[in-house]
Amino acid sequence: MATTSQRPKRPDTALSLLNAAIDAVNIAKDVLSMTPAKAAFGTVSVILTTIRVGFPLLRVRLLLDNVYRIP
Repeated sequence: MATTSQRPKRPDTALSLLNAAIDAVNIAKDVLSMTPAKAAFGTVSVILTTIRVGFPLLRVRLLLDNVYRIP
């Protein structure tokens, strides 16, 4: 049985992966010179940022749903 210190921290890993993906997309957007590619990478960046901002809110929502579950 895993103790608290040995449990994997999936939400932190997910957030770090999202941050890395956002950084990579922003670098690609800045490097490319074609307008359609910049627009596509800009859209992907906005979507990933929206997911990153909403992710902690989703975790709080799931926590509150489990705490205040009505039988």
